[in-house]
Amino acid sequence: MHITKVEAAGGNIAVVSSSEKLIVDVQSALDLMATVHYEAGCDRIVINKSLLSESFFDLKTRLAGEILQKFINYRVKVAIIGDFSAFSSKSFQDFIYECNRGSDIYFLPTEQQAIEKLSILK
Repeated sequence: MHITKVEAAGGNIAVVSSSEKLIVDVQSALDLMATVHYEAGCDRIVINKSLLSESFFDLKTRLAGEILQKFINYRVKVAIIGDFSAFSSKSFQDFIYECNRGSDIYFLPTEQQAIEKLSILK
């Protein structure tokens, strides 16, 4: 795992990259949050969708809800970046829409858009 700190308004944002899946269950999401906080001191994170288990994107597994609730509970803002058009289910598209309307979790197409969105948050 590689963490790059990006200076932004109101604090730093951690951009996390890796060649392997980092979030496969709730515990691995908690581990990621702890590592980012310890190594970079950030509570705003950008991760590519490729770092998430495929089961995250299947809402029937409830994994997405459980993981994203942990980010909210620990007051960590997260932007998941990538092309989500392959996930054509209406329920998943509605899930993305609702997340993007909030102030904690975003699904965005590019790293730059994610950084801009997380920069305006307090």
